[in-house]
Amino acid sequence: MVQIEIKMIGTKIAEARKRASLSQAQLSEQLFISPQAVGKWERGESIPDIITFNKLAQILNVDLYYFLESDSGMNREMQMTEPTHQIPSEFQEQKPAKKRSWNMSGTNWIDADFSGLSNLHEKFNGSNMQKCKFVGSDLSGLQLKHNNIQDCDFTNSNISNSSFQGSNLQKVIFNDCSLKLTKFGSANIENCDFTGADLTEATFKYTNLSKCILTNAILAQTNFNGSSIENTVFEGVIEDCAFENSSFSKVTIQNTKIINTFFKGTRLKRISFINCQADRLTYEFLRSGKADLTNITLI
Repeated sequence: MVQIEIKMIGTKIAEARKRASLSQAQLSEQLFISPQAVGKWERGESIPDIITFNKLAQILNVDLYYFLESDSGMNREMQMTEPTHQIPSEFQEQKPAKKRSWNMSGTNWIDADFSGLSNLHEKFNGSNMQKCKFVGSDLSGLQLKHNNIQDCDFTNSNISNSSFQGSNLQKVIFNDCSLKLTKFGSANIENCDFTGADLTEATFKYTNLSKCILTNAILAQTNFNGSSIENTVFEGVIEDCAFENSSFSKVTIQNTKIINTFFKGTRLKRISFINCQADRLTYEFLRSGKADLTNITLI
């Protein structure tokens, strides 16, 4: 991102803050950061990460896309080369085997219907996507980087081997989707429904997962690393998975078999287990993390 674009975002933050009648100190308190960090944003010395952008939008009562659009409305692509934490190299954009010459990035998509499309490998980087339909589509290998995705429906679509990097996903439906080998990196995922989704070998790294439903989702060799999981319900089978250095708050795992799954963290007490079964290895991982084992029986 060139310096003028960073300064433009800083100006946007300052203008919205002043309209909300907040001082830099007051805004920083609500974001749990230092006033100096807010000052650096507004001076164009740095920019927030995507999760903080989402919180900013809520506090300042603006749409997330407000921060991405210049006064002329021409520069809409959000390229966070200076986030508050680096996106790991394994989440860098993967190039699909088949390419087309056009790029659908930096676009405002509202009520678009892409249902039933196949071989859609185009990039949607930095796009604002609201109330769009991708029902029954082949989106394998799709690259979504720094997107705002709200109220979209991906039911019964193939999104395998795709990448959601630094994106904001809210009220997105992934029912019965294939998300095999898909990577979610530094993303904010809120109020999303993964019922029946196949998350085999999917990765959630440095990602916020909040108020989501994972009923009967296929969790096999799925990896949650350095992520925040809160107000989320798991139900079904969790097998050969890993929850490593992730935090939990008001998480429920119910009617679930948990097999050969690694738990490493300090907040396992914040997981409520209801009518669950676990093998001996998983049971010991949970006990080591001081989880409440009352409603877990050994297989």
